[in-house]
Amino acid sequence: MDERKGRLTKDGIRIYQDADYAGMQAAGKLAATILDDIAPHVFVGQTTGEIDRIITQMVDDAGARSATIGYKGYQHASCISMNHVVCHGIPSEKKLKDGDILNIDVTVIVDGWFGDTSRMYVAGKLSRKSERLIQVTHDALFKGIEAVKPGNTFGDIGHAIQTYVEAHRMSVVRDFCGHGLGRVFHAPPNVLHYGRAGTGPILEEGMFFTIEPMVNLGRPETKVLADDWTAVTRDKSLSAQFEHSVGVTADGVEIFTQSPSGKFHPTYGE
Repeated sequence: MDERKGRLTKDGIRIYQDADYAGMQAAGKLAATILDDIAPHVFVGQTTGEIDRIITQMVDDAGARSATIGYKGYQHASCISMNHVVCHGIPSEKKLKDGDILNIDVTVIVDGWFGDTSRMYVAGKLSRKSERLIQVTHDALFKGIEAVKPGNTFGDIGHAIQTYVEAHRMSVVRDFCGHGLGRVFHAPPNVLHYGRAGTGPILEEGMFFTIEPMVNLGRPETKVLADDWTAVTRDKSLSAQFEHSVGVTADGVEIFTQSPSGKFHPTYGE
């Protein structure tokens, strides 16, 4: 075993051991499978509450646990964020309308390991501006993932995302970020989706974390509603988000939450 594994860096980031990748692979695969399987349940007239109930049942049927039920008082197995909701949208009995876009975010616990992922869905027909926002956000995530390899920095990830998004005249949300995970839900580091290349902690093999850029069609500012969860764009512009859980490998990156069915992008069936 590499003696550098199984320790904390000076920045408090855990370096996991080789055997730990299997745990993250299993948790990530389940989370991604649930998001694959929920796709047919997103349609005009459906409620986000019913989508969440189906997800809850999927987690139970898999013999896993939801990381979000009971987390700081939250009572749902998913966050479902529609249109101008940036993140942490609470499932409700509100029905989806034609053209609604929504991010569904799921975190499961499998044998003590956390799998965290989110992706975009559309009810009915996708408008041109929504389609463009979703595509830029999707591609920005992968620009960030491409920057993950030993020797690069977390600033390289944020810089790759920010420059890509802003080149398309959209904005990156600053108020929320990715995070370390593994046998805990949230741990160091904070993974910013903006920043300067070459800054921040250096990436090392054995680091596990999420990359989850939130991109707005308008300005980046957000506000949290009175429920203390739902974050929305201040200018009411549309927002989108994609999230993967990843691990740094000896020569690059492993995505733990790859879609088993190739459904990570909402227009996969077209």
